[in-house]
Amino acid sequence: MFKIQPVPSNDHAPVGGRNPIAAFDPDLVDSIRVNRSASERRVATLPGRRTVKKQWQAAWLVKAVTCIDLTTLSGDDTPGRVRRLCAKARQPVRQDLLDAMGIGDRGITAGAVCVYHEMIPVAVEALKGTAIPVAAVSTGFPAGLNPLDLRIKEVEASAAAGAREIDIVLKRANVLTGNWQAVYDEVKAFREACGPAHLKTILGTGDLGTLANVAKASMVCMMAGADFIKTSTGKETVNATLPVALTMVRTIREWRRLTGYKVGFKPAGGISDAKTVMNFQLLMKEELGVEWLQPSLFRVGASSLLTDIERQLDHFVSGRYSSAHRHPMG
Repeated sequence: MFKIQPVPSNDHAPVGGRNPIAAFDPDLVDSIRVNRSASERRVATLPGRRTVKKQWQAAWLVKAVTCIDLTTLSGDDTPGRVRRLCAKARQPVRQDLLDAMGIGDRGITAGAVCVYHEMIPVAVEALKGTAIPVAAVSTGFPAGLNPLDLRIKEVEASAAAGAREIDIVLKRANVLTGNWQAVYDEVKAFREACGPAHLKTILGTGDLGTLANVAKASMVCMMAGADFIKTSTGKETVNATLPVALTMVRTIREWRRLTGYKVGFKPAGGISDAKTVMNFQLLMKEELGVEWLQPSLFRVGASSLLTDIERQLDHFVSGRYSSAHRHPMG
């Protein structure tokens, strides 16, 4: 399914802490192989093994809520829309549902609010007093084809404006031509431009052609210091899929084995219902362990997903489904 030629693990590498910039290792990248058919067989078994029901399913869905990056990336975004989204991030699930489930006031919030650079100050102000980070898409999102110096300046500007997470976009042509040094150099430059803000690298997996390219791009991004690797911008024809997710999380697992450092994973695009997000959660648990179910290491790029999760939680509490308009996104 996913194979890297044996490389000794670093038994003395520190466990925990932020993933640092490492040296570029072309031999490690060249050694990566992925068996697509085996990967597809592996993920095809996930829905059938998902046995989480009733209160346990509700608990998994509440956990999923805490990992959602609520996102608005439209040309007609307004400060009012961003403020409403931030209010939803503060209180993503109706209080009566939380009370009925015995959760009460446990600080259930969304994982982050993701906006364009222009809306960073609005979101920062709206989230003041919370621990919810503002994430900004950057580097010529969604195509990543702006001049490199402008993309670096955009990262610096977003970090200076208060974004605590920066979602950057790979230049897909470098992946498709196998120019892994160029991929590394650009991501390294973006990581350095981020300063203390965390770097989430968007691979644009639907544009990369093969799972081997997905795995190699994932590995190179982690070498260059990525804190998260992310599937998609949400603008591609094909966005997050389970075979792609399996490939990326196994690369994360191998990076942890080699270095001791943990890198987060973010599937994005096309995850719009509770059943789908639970398949991704189950994949994370089986491949990486329960620690990768926390928002520090797992995010989901979605907004419409929250509406369906609230409907499922409403059904768990009341025994009936409510209409979608009872769960507005703002």
